Amino acid sequence: MNVERPAAVLFDLDGTLADTAPDLIAALAALRQRLRLPDIDLAPLRRLASRGAPAILEAGLGELHADERLAHRPAFIELYHAACWVDSRPFDGVEALLDALERRGIRWGVVTNKIERLAIAVLEQAGWSGRLACLIAGDTTARPKPAPDPVLAACTRLSVAPETVVFVGDDERDVLAGRAAGTRTIAADWGYLPEPGASLHWGADVIADRPDALHVLLGLVP
Repeated sequence: MNVERPAAVLFDLDGTLADTAPDLIAALAALRQRLRLPDIDLAPLRRLASRGAPAILEAGLGELHADERLAHRPAFIELYHAACWVDSRPFDGVEALLDALERRGIRWGVVTNKIERLAIAVLEQAGWSGRLACLIAGDTTARPKPAPDPVLAACTRLSVAPETVVFVGDDERDVLAGRAAGTRTIAADWGYLPEPGASLHWGADVIADRPDALHVLLGLVP
């Protein structure tokens, strides 16, 4: 990807801007306790955090039938909403990156498959709700990522052409959505990849191993 300042930068939320896995897993643990299910090793669920509630419930309530898991989804959402920023934190380097974008007048937004209610709660707790230029959540458009709809909706809200935008995400769905929408794409290798090297096969314009690397990739440094 050529080093040139974009008109705007869009980020995925879970696994890209913030490490939200601890609180998602904690909500699942609380739900299992409420349902009086036995303790299990929840550590493997971390890599599923970018996939949201459906993936976490499928893996974390594997002994239940699909319709039972669906029935418990509202309870999981409420548990998570009430404690979504206890152990969650921005990834190292993210705050400095956002500061650098803002100093240079480059707007940034979030495009996530998290439902809007939960995304707003996380953004508020992180201190970002008054800073980002737009939020497109999983229930904002008819089709979530990997469809291009959310990315295109963000570009429309920002009044920018997709080809002038960079979309950064840690999941293949982010890259697919960005490419289909016509943006440049950066795979965030610091996020919740299913396995090492997985991002090599996503077709991103570039892969970044840490947020600090984006200063150069986005043309934020001389």
